[in-house]
Amino acid sequence: METVIYIGGAVLFFALVMVSVALHEIGHLVPAKAFGVKTTQYFVGFGKTLWSTRRGETEYGIKVLPLGGYVRMIGMMPPKPGRSMSSSTGMFSSIIDNARNADADEIGPADEGRLFYEKKSWQKLIVMAGGPAMNVVLAFLLLLLVAVTFGTVREQLRIAQVSECMIPADRVEQTCQPGDAPSPAAAAGIEAGDTIVSFNGTRLTDWDHLSELIRANVDREAVIVVDRNGQQVTLRTHTALTGVPAELDPSRTVQAGFLGVSPVVERVQEGPVEVVGDMGEMSQTIFQVLIRFPVRVFNVAADLVTGQPRDVNGPMSIVGASRIAGEMASTDQIPVSEKAAGLISTLGVVNLFFALFNLVPLLPLDGGHIAGALYEWLRRGVAKLFRRRDPGPFDVAKLMPVAYAVAIVVGLSGAVLIVADIIDPVTLF
Repeated sequence: METVIYIGGAVLFFALVMVSVALHEIGHLVPAKAFGVKTTQYFVGFGKTLWSTRRGETEYGIKVLPLGGYVRMIGMMPPKPGRSMSSSTGMFSSIIDNARNADADEIGPADEGRLFYEKKSWQKLIVMAGGPAMNVVLAFLLLLLVAVTFGTVREQLRIAQVSECMIPADRVEQTCQPGDAPSPAAAAGIEAGDTIVSFNGTRLTDWDHLSELIRANVDREAVIVVDRNGQQVTLRTHTALTGVPAELDPSRTVQAGFLGVSPVVERVQEGPVEVVGDMGEMSQTIFQVLIRFPVRVFNVAADLVTGQPRDVNGPMSIVGASRIAGEMASTDQIPVSEKAAGLISTLGVVNLFFALFNLVPLLPLDGGHIAGALYEWLRRGVAKLFRRRDPGPFDVAKLMPVAYAVAIVVGLSGAVLIVADIIDPVTLF
């Protein structure tokens, strides 16, 4: 029975991700049609067609490889200015001309005025930003659903536990021994049940705020005000130095302040303001992941080849995420309500990742087209300001060598992660 639940959870999560992909493409399709762009295909998946139907000029369908989707819009690339469409010499020139010619083959005489490159810059921007925007909306709604109905786990400013002593990181037994120095919190007299009100005169908003202040305080004096049984008590101590992982490079250690307290963790129901704040923090984390994505994928491949243990905080494919969802669904370590909340929250984070990944300003990602539309708008605006001739649409074809290179990197990265998630998957339970 556990195996059936595991498979069911993994398949359900994978299907919901594909629904997110389908809605992402709807985010492109709807504004494209609204602006009169000729769209001939809307497909979820790649490769051989499993099923399709035609409505008007657009073919809708599902393909065999459920690893993405696309909307085919006619006229993505403008014709080569002032020259024939014949191929040029040189590898890059050939790539550009081949892409331009393939795009031109789909254009008919009746398509004038309906080609993507003919549309205004702001229309192109809306069409290409529609997909990521759809994923952001989905992420917000999914996370809001969890926050409103089930609640979000939050670390409170109330103290659950105080470390009695300073324990060296390399000690096998992480327990206090005779001769160990007391922790700064124990030396100050902080007690379990105290609520920390302020740190060095700064009124606290949440636990993360306190953590930032403690880290930045290094080994300086700390004046801490706590609420103890309704009375405010002022305590003094010196925070201690300790090594913590660097934000941009977790493999590197930096020195930071240490107090020695653990918070009470509670699940609290919240609203849209808190969800937006959480999405902002998640976006910062995802941004850091994207910056180091190629390196982290290489590390996954190296660990796979050398037999090293898989980094549980490393990147994974949709296959790995689905396996995690299956584990979450089948485990008996957490109640059903927490399983549901966890799966919905994970789907929300995946949608936010999709949005930010697609906003990377490189073709063939949506962000590359968005950057091109912004450049086109700026270039035309400058020309109009100085009463110069309209420079025309931005020539996307010139960036096709970059697009192919990015597509190869993304494809290889995806293949590496899928293989790793099959052979050496990340497990949580």
